[in-house]
Amino acid sequence: MKEGRSWRFTHAVSRLPGKSIANGLRAGGGADPDPAEFLAEHQAYTKALAETGANVTILDALEGFPDSVFVEDAALCAGGTAIILRPGAESRFGEAAEIAPALEKIFGSVKRLERGFVDGGDILLTDDEALIGMSERTDQEGVDALSEILEPLGYRVRVVNTPSGVLHFKSDCGLLDSHTVFSTARLAGSGCFEGYRVIEAVEGEEAATNLIRFNEPVFLRTGFPKTLALLQSEGYKVITLSADQAALVDGGLSCMSLRFSL
Repeated sequence: MKEGRSWRFTHAVSRLPGKSIANGLRAGGGADPDPAEFLAEHQAYTKALAETGANVTILDALEGFPDSVFVEDAALCAGGTAIILRPGAESRFGEAAEIAPALEKIFGSVKRLERGFVDGGDILLTDDEALIGMSERTDQEGVDALSEILEPLGYRVRVVNTPSGVLHFKSDCGLLDSHTVFSTARLAGSGCFEGYRVIEAVEGEEAATNLIRFNEPVFLRTGFPKTLALLQSEGYKVITLSADQAALVDGGLSCMSLRFSL
């Protein structure tokens, strides 16, 4: 297995947030995201990805699908293959069909999940494993169907349980390198990362675990100074990006791009 295939990327696909983002799904109340501010944050995000040397494709906003800026839930790119998923929230069912043509243009063809439900936010890819968290958006039938696609691509599938009250598995963890996971204590304590080095989140900064490693930098949401210091002390190059608007609708840095190599 090629070392670093889980964090060294040549391409990314992202979608602009629409003005309808204020109608996006969220677990609780609170302020609505501001479309203009969200767009500014998104532009800074895609610019940062491109500055690592990657080719970044930016798709038009879909006003009919408020959550469609979170492209990671509708598709998965793994092992040189694009897989169209089946998001678990009814209002998001159409997002998969909308992103398929763009991925077909890039990859030539796509595979499709034919049964069950899987949100991409519940999938953590390492170099040779796919850790898939069971959640309100991802069910066993979907995991079984996805396993049939991923295993021929060289991924072992490990099914794990997402903590109660957590939207997605990757809301509580992120990959730092081929062998290291950054995780909340509650998720790490479940033993789901056996075989990996785990760095636990600083108490009070658990939301920082939704980070991404994209080529050399680790991209971390702004507002977590202790986490920034911790990761730098571990030798990682860290770039901070604002994702405050995404957070208002339960989103984060990992949600807003599909990351892959061709």
